[in-house]
Amino acid sequence: MKIAFAAAAPIIAGLALAAGAAHAADFVTVPLEATINAPADAAWKKINGYCQIGAWFKTTCEITSGKDGEVGAVRLIAGRVTELLVANTAWSYTYSQPKSPTDYHGTVEIRPIDKGHSRLLYTLVYDADALPKHEPEDKAKDKESRTRQFTVLVNAMKASAEAK
Repeated sequence: MKIAFAAAAPIIAGLALAAGAAHAADFVTVPLEATINAPADAAWKKINGYCQIGAWFKTTCEITSGKDGEVGAVRLIAGRVTELLVANTAWSYTYSQPKSPTDYHGTVEIRPIDKGHSRLLYTLVYDADALPKHEPEDKAKDKESRTRQFTVLVNAMKASAEAK
């Protein structure tokens, strides 16, 4: 028995390496930020609604499970994107797309700068290896597209936070 295992060990190791390579992740981070001309508390009150994303993207958003703003709440954006609220603090929340093959997550956060200003941070994280196209130039185009799309969102959030 020991001889059979010893002979098979290099094959098993090779298969394990091949399987690991086939499932390698290429996690991409898209960090976006904007300075808001409002204190953190005031800014967060205007942008912390979990389904406000619908207005900023000019589409629909509905809470389909749980309560808006509570961990476990599920939102449906544009009738097709399901997101689960997985964390919530006084000035941030994090969501995931539970059925996404890209292991997609996002965090929205406000940080105080000084008495009258705050910083909005919106960070996306996803596995680019799970995208339909795996070439480096395709991954770069995808990241550029997400960056453009969410820059529009961050700018809309900034405008909402600064509105009188």
